[in-house]
Amino acid sequence: MRLVIFDCDGTLIDSQHAIYGSMSQAFGALGLPAPSRTDVLGIVGLSLPEALAVLAPRESEAVRRELIDAYKNGFVGVRARPDHQEALYDGISATVAALASRPDVVLGIATGKSKRGVARLLAQEGWESHFLTIQTADDPPSKPHPSMLLQAMAETGAAPHEAIMIGDTTYDMEMALNAGVGAIGVSWGYHASERLRGAGAHAIVEKGLHLLDAIELQLAAQQEAAS
Repeated sequence: MRLVIFDCDGTLIDSQHAIYGSMSQAFGALGLPAPSRTDVLGIVGLSLPEALAVLAPRESEAVRRELIDAYKNGFVGVRARPDHQEALYDGISATVAALASRPDVVLGIATGKSKRGVARLLAQEGWESHFLTIQTADDPPSKPHPSMLLQAMAETGAAPHEAIMIGDTTYDMEMALNAGVGAIGVSWGYHASERLRGAGAHAIVEKGLHLLDAIELQLAAQQEAAS
């Protein structure tokens, strides 16, 4: 049995416009200077409390909680716009479909999104039955702590050498290494390939259609190392 775990934002879906717009709006609502686009996209993957600790380190916990509430409200508003879209990256739909059809593969999600956000994505794509284990920001602690992946393995019975984490940020790569599982980085997300390599990625994939081959190669290498 093989466990393949995906991050969401920046890995499966392109949500950068909604994230940056909502965060800028949240800071503005509290009369605070908005962080740069680079800074906002740099914290994608963390839980909101962890993200706001990075973006607003000088603000009190009370102010950060207000920012979290304002961000959530703004994000709901952005999603409600008729023109709002969070498209899958190229090749992702085919990759997920191929993996979901295999009896020897179990799929999982480990993300900084909320349970509600993940449920919306799964319903949008018709993936409700595809993912057996789902770990979200509602299940602390945040990445790069290994708890999400440890819980995913506990729920599915997978051993570390049978599991792979696929993500676009250093937090994903560090979480994978902390849990002792394979780490595959994708180049189309929020952290550059060089940062992913520096964080310990075992492989970097440039296109979604190349993910299947990368997964097979990494799992084979892990199996051989465990033998």
